[in-house]
Amino acid sequence: MDTPSPDPLDLIFAALADPTRRRVLSMLLEDDMAVSDVAAPFDMSLAAISKHLSVLAAAGLIRQERRGRITWCKLDPEGMRAASVWMGGFGQFDPVDLDDFERFLEAEMQSWTRE
Repeated sequence: MDTPSPDPLDLIFAALADPTRRRVLSMLLEDDMAVSDVAAPFDMSLAAISKHLSVLAAAGLIRQERRGRITWCKLDPEGMRAASVWMGGFGQFDPVDLDDFERFLEAEMQSWTRE
């Protein structure tokens, strides 16, 4: 029996859930980078960074290509499109004013303590 392939949105959000991978994506916003340059600011092995890059590539968020002996990483803006479209569906709601929400909660708590 074949295992169903994972939903692309699940792969994207799983990739984005990790702070290291989000930082890598931020670095790649600036320019293409060699894997060794991506790894440089992190206190982890090259193998560990390579695993993070594999997750990002599997989610379609980056592309990797060999140029001679060096593997380069490039942000793939199309990779975020599915997540952006999905999240855009929630844009129909007004943003929450946290100050108003805090005042509401305080008023509710006071009414409960009076009862």
